[in-house]
Amino acid sequence: MIATAESPARPDSRSERLDFLRAERERTRAEILPEGGGDVADRATNVDALVRLAVLEERIAVLEDELAGGEPGAAPAADGVVSLGRTVTVDLGDGPEKFLVGSFDQGGGGVDVITPGSPLGRAVIGASVGSTVSYAARPHRYLHASILAVD
Repeated sequence: MIATAESPARPDSRSERLDFLRAERERTRAEILPEGGGDVADRATNVDALVRLAVLEERIAVLEDELAGGEPGAAPAADGVVSLGRTVTVDLGDGPEKFLVGSFDQGGGGVDVITPGSPLGRAVIGASVGSTVSYAARPHRYLHASILAVD
């Protein structure tokens, strides 16, 4: 990947990615909390930066836990059980789809990712092949996913 001013090249190792994400978090915080004037109402209007900050916080937490050797919310890696770092085939109602369960940083190359903090991620982690889980896509809107395979 070629670095530009808009999209710097992403580092390869997890610890380098963690450093990159922490620096990005500080840049995003600077957008939300500008130096000089402005009150809380002024800062609250920067919704995009607040959303980016929340996503960065989740990615940082996942990477920190991976580096510490843990798996937040995940069941032990057993055959047929969805856990962090594994590929899962699910049917969301439109036929089988394959996903990697992990952080955004682990995806790429055409691999879609289910993050552990997402509603679907929280529902599938710990589920076994053959089970169907329900999750709230948004308030009062529940969807179902059938676990078809875990690699």
